[in-house]
Amino acid sequence: MTIPKTRIATILALTLALIGCGTAELPTESSQVEEASFVEIPSPARTGAGEPNLSIRSDGAALLSWIEPGDEGHLLRLASLQLGADGWSEPETVSTGDNWFVNWADFPSVVPLAGGGLAAHWLAKTGPGTYAYEVRIALSGGLGQQWGESIVPHGDGTETEHGFVSLLPMSDGSMSAVWLDGRQMGGPDGGDMSLRHAFIGADGSVGAETLLDDRVCECCQTSAAAIPGGLLAVYRNRTEGEVRDISLVRYHDGVWSEPRDLSEDGWQINGCPVNGPSISASGSRVAVAWFTAAGDEPAVWLKLSDDAGETFGIPVRIDDGGPLGRIEAVRVGRMTYVIWLEQIESGAEIRIREVRDDGTFSRSWQVTDTKESRSSGFPQIAADRNRLIVAWTDADEPSTIRTAILRLGGNASD
Repeated sequence: MTIPKTRIATILALTLALIGCGTAELPTESSQVEEASFVEIPSPARTGAGEPNLSIRSDGAALLSWIEPGDEGHLLRLASLQLGADGWSEPETVSTGDNWFVNWADFPSVVPLAGGGLAAHWLAKTGPGTYAYEVRIALSGGLGQQWGESIVPHGDGTETEHGFVSLLPMSDGSMSAVWLDGRQMGGPDGGDMSLRHAFIGADGSVGAETLLDDRVCECCQTSAAAIPGGLLAVYRNRTEGEVRDISLVRYHDGVWSEPRDLSEDGWQINGCPVNGPSISASGSRVAVAWFTAAGDEPAVWLKLSDDAGETFGIPVRIDDGGPLGRIEAVRVGRMTYVIWLEQIESGAEIRIREVRDDGTFSRSWQVTDTKESRSSGFPQIAADRNRLIVAWTDADEPSTIRTAILRLGGNASD
């Protein structure tokens, strides 16, 4: 699987239907993506790497983390891409372990904290059971050259599943951690997966845990975003009738809301689809993207809010007719960019679409071809001030991480 270093990404403006509660034909404008703007850059990862994750520091530098096989066990690695630069820094090792739980869909992360520090998370086994593992979080006061001892945000001590973590930096230097917690599933009769939260101080102190939802889908990603005065978390819920749609909880003025439905797809499925939602916010403007296959019709949807998640507009369908999901969304100015896997006759493609705050959107464009298999993982997207950064797992043997930048127009971040 090869792609050229430069690919012309000509985006033609189209008039497309807005699909949701009724149908409206909306005008479109030209895309902010520039022609001849796709440039693949050499990856800092070694062969055998996978599970990439992206984040952006306050100075605009992109952070790429991933897992590599080590001499004994695994390594969590980190590299940065400075604002305006076209090459990654030499990678640093965040942590190593010979007892890690490594999974194609439940990947580690490294996020910047207010004040210049970093936080990282990964998963470590706690017992012989397949899904007996815990969340480990470590902090670095600098740029990642030195890391403190890892901490565990959950205090139950059970040999059950804990993962699908969303770490969210807070303005005071602390962070918010949201995760799926299987402590209720460990009894002889089983139980339900739950969604839980804790604040973690800049000194590594762990605050009280909060139960956000006591019955959720077992292995779909969570996602969180900061809003004025609080935060939002989205996840895939699970009803008694096995309907697994998207729900949202809101933390505002020190209080968590009750869960509420964000989507009403009615996707009834007796098993986890391993396809979580993604949320991104810029001030009070919020975007949530998700995958569903309700009615045996796979689709990727997006909802927008201009009041910090109090209310959302009608959903906009943004796939090209054959999505596999594995989505992520990122906001840039008045735009939301969504990345996903689209099934094609020869396999799959990673595609991106630009959606404006009025609900209109551009034609999608292809980043690269990929495989439908789990080994291709989840593509990642982040945005600095004038470009998108994309990372994905090349599932050829041996696997590796590939990265690219996609330049945006001059007023994209206005």
